[in-house]
Amino acid sequence: MDIISQLQEQVNTIAALAFNTFGTLQRDAPPVRLSPNYPEPPPNNAEDAPANISEQPKPLSAALVKAAKQFDALVTALPLSEGGEEAQLKRIAELQAENDAVGQELQRQLEAAGLSPAFHTIISFRSV
Repeated sequence: MDIISQLQEQVNTIAALAFNTFGTLQRDAPPVRLSPNYPEPPPNNAEDAPANISEQPKPLSAALVKAAKQFDALVTALPLSEGGEEAQLKRIAELQAENDAVGQELQRQLEAAGLSPAFHTIISFRSV
């Protein structure tokens, strides 16, 4: 798997962990009165609540931190761009010129083989 796919997978992992962490904390948190103007919230069912709510965030946050560190390690492994944006644009232009030359050579070979230009259109992967 290439580095970009690994980064995408890691982002998905972090999102899933965050979703589950927040959902678990929200589900299991004891009710709190928001204002003296509101009535007292109903108590949680003792059967539904985990034994020790104060310990629950620790493994959840540890998993999030671990996933974030793995993401940072993947980002660090990315190759550095050499020369900046101008060098990248120059390389893109070189690759496009090479692609055009190969496309013209393919067109000549198709014409020499007696194949129609429509066939070339079907098999051409050159973006317009």
